[in-house]
This record gives sequence, C-alpha cells and structure tokens, in this order.
Amino acid sequence: MMNYLGCGTFWLGANNEGAVFIVRKLADISNIIIPFFNKYPLHGTKKLDFSDFCKIADLMNKKAHLTEEGLNQIRDLKAGMNRGRKLDSSEEV
Repeated sequence: MMNYLGCGTFWLGANNEGAVFIVRKLADISNIIIPFFNKYPLHGTKKLDFSDFCKIADLMNKKAHLTEEGLNQIRDLKAGMNRGRKLDSSEEV
C-alpha cells in the first residue's frame, strides 16, 4: 500500500497473521487516502464510518480540533465509528 499510495507506514504482524497500514499526516489523509476511497468506495457500515472519518478530517483541516467544541464534535463522531456504530433504519448502507 505504501508504494502504491506513496504515503503511510506498513507493519506485518507476527507469523504473517495480519497487517497494519497507518497514515498520520493530515495532508496525506486529505489528499491521498480520502480521494482513493471516494474513487473506490467502501460498502456497508464501513461506508458510514468513512463518511464520519471524512467529517473529522474536514474539521481538523479547519482547525476545529484546537477548540473544545470542535474536539467534542470529533469525539462524538469517533464514538459512533467502528464497533460503536449502531445502524438505524434511516441509514443507507
């Protein structure tokens, strides 16, 4: 992934039982990762998680994370992602 996308760090787990790809630079997330997944969309609840991820990146690009209100918005979005996600009947997957 690192070579393909030109960013991030990759670790292979012990005994090749998984891998981790991490991108820490906000510019790489905004300019490489988000456009990649907009072009090749995720499905199901991961699509909803990605939407929240994009909102968080947008808030950070606008420096909202430097305020208490913005940080609370980010915390609320994060709390609903991944295992915290609860689908309601109005959410499209």
